[in-house]
Amino acid sequence: MSSSAATASVFSVLEERGFVYQASDAAGLRAALAEPRTLYWGIDPTAPSLHVGNLLGIMAVAHFQRAGHRVIGLVGGGTALIGDPSGKTSVRAVLTPEEIATNLEGLRRQLEVQLDFSSGRALLLNNADWLTKLNYIEFLRDIGRHFSVNAMLSAEVYKTRLEAGLNFIELNYMLLQAYDFLHLFRELHCELQVGGSDQWSNCLAGNDLIRRTEHADTYTLVWPLLSTSSGAKMGKTERGTVWLDANRTSPYDFYQYWINTEDADVERFLALFTFLPMERVRELGNLREAQLREAKRVLAWEVTAQVHGQEAAREAEETSAALFSGAGGAEHAPAFSVAAPTLAAGVPAHELFADAFGKSRREAREVIRGGGAYADGQVVQLGQFISRPALLRWGKKDYRQISPID
Repeated sequence: MSSSAATASVFSVLEERGFVYQASDAAGLRAALAEPRTLYWGIDPTAPSLHVGNLLGIMAVAHFQRAGHRVIGLVGGGTALIGDPSGKTSVRAVLTPEEIATNLEGLRRQLEVQLDFSSGRALLLNNADWLTKLNYIEFLRDIGRHFSVNAMLSAEVYKTRLEAGLNFIELNYMLLQAYDFLHLFRELHCELQVGGSDQWSNCLAGNDLIRRTEHADTYTLVWPLLSTSSGAKMGKTERGTVWLDANRTSPYDFYQYWINTEDADVERFLALFTFLPMERVRELGNLREAQLREAKRVLAWEVTAQVHGQEAAREAEETSAALFSGAGGAEHAPAFSVAAPTLAAGVPAHELFADAFGKSRREAREVIRGGGAYADGQVVQLGQFISRPALLRWGKKDYRQISPID
């Protein structure tokens, strides 16, 4: 794609929508983006699915691609072999090459839903392809000499690990991430690294390494690490992580996560997690009280449709509306299977609720004791047994369809 108003404005688009937390040489980057550029985003390969926390990065690089820039998703298969200390207080578990390969395929399938990989418009690379081939002596001589240990230890990325104990392997992480940027600059003329604000120091180290070795200017842009207005970590619920993989988090539960967005976050999340024009975002953000439910519905629909497709979003929306109105919808509610003989014999209600909703036995007893547990619309009593298929409800919003399995 040739230079156009679209490419010239992408920095402003990201800025207006809330993606720009910090940028190295913001004026220079804004000018550079007037022409198509290549950028990369590092992706953690420690699970076979991305999660809601990663969705911010996906949206950011999708905006770049829509503006005509080439996106590289760089899976940290090499760096995952030693662990990333960024924002961590303990050492991250080390993965085997086989685990990383499996996870990479899962990530590829998800990214292909969000990004266009045709004609080289987006690439998915694994830094193990070059990091595992490095000669250590040559690496120290050619790369390590450009880094000051004093400067590295003053970076926020390492401060959180110093008290708990920072090992030598982790200390090398900044060098390896900087080398990734240098490698991509040399091989693919990648000039911009993007990521979360916890990667700021590592990204700047890459800029500095390229300046020292190639005498060229490159750029870094980082987005904020998000939390909800109440301080909860983005993408975390009482039942755990909200995954993009439908087998880990059902489209219905995914939809429910977004429709239950806190009032104060709705406009911000519409700007960050949808492609709706900002005029529409502001219009929805100005809704108040009961009308704000419509803004949440739009948010939930848009994000679910982007991740799982319009049909899954439609089913989730219809199921949600039907369940909450009492008009049915059980056929699309998240299912929980119980062995047919076990169910027929009767399962203590507190055990079934705990297992179906991913809660503890204690929590299940408490919600039953408080009158917040229902089976087919009837309040469940402590000590009750459930011996047939039923639609369970935990509180006002959480449903599970119990079904037997042979």
